[in-house]
Amino acid sequence: MIRYLRYLLIVLLAICLLVVALANRTMVTLHAMPDDLAAFAGFSWSQELPLFLVIFGGIVIGLLIGFFWEWLREHRHRSVATAKSREVTRLERELAGLREAKAQPRDEVLAILQDKKPAN
Repeated sequence: MIRYLRYLLIVLLAICLLVVALANRTMVTLHAMPDDLAAFAGFSWSQELPLFLVIFGGIVIGLLIGFFWEWLREHRHRSVATAKSREVTRLERELAGLREAKAQPRDEVLAILQDKKPAN
C-alpha cells in the first residue's frame, strides 16, 4: 500500500515539474556577472537557456550545496561514532579475555546455558 502511495506521489511530482517546464519555455540570457563588472574585468560570459532549466538548475545546485554542507557539519559526529565503535570492539575483546582467564570448571548444563547468546 505504501509503495503505491509513493509511486503516486512520484507521478504527481513528475506531472507538476512537467507543467512548470512547459509553462516556462521562454529563452532567457544567463550572465555570469553583471554587465558593468564584466566590462571592468574584461570577462563576459552569457548563455541562452530556457527558463525552466535555470529554475531546475538552481534547485539542483541548492540541494547539492545543502547536502555537502550537511556532510561537513556531521563530520564530527561520524568521527565520534567511529571512535566509540573501536572502543566497544576493544572492550569486548578484553572482556572475552578476562572471561577465559577467570574460567572455572563448570557444570556441563550451566556451561551450555551460559554460552548461549540471546537472539536478536
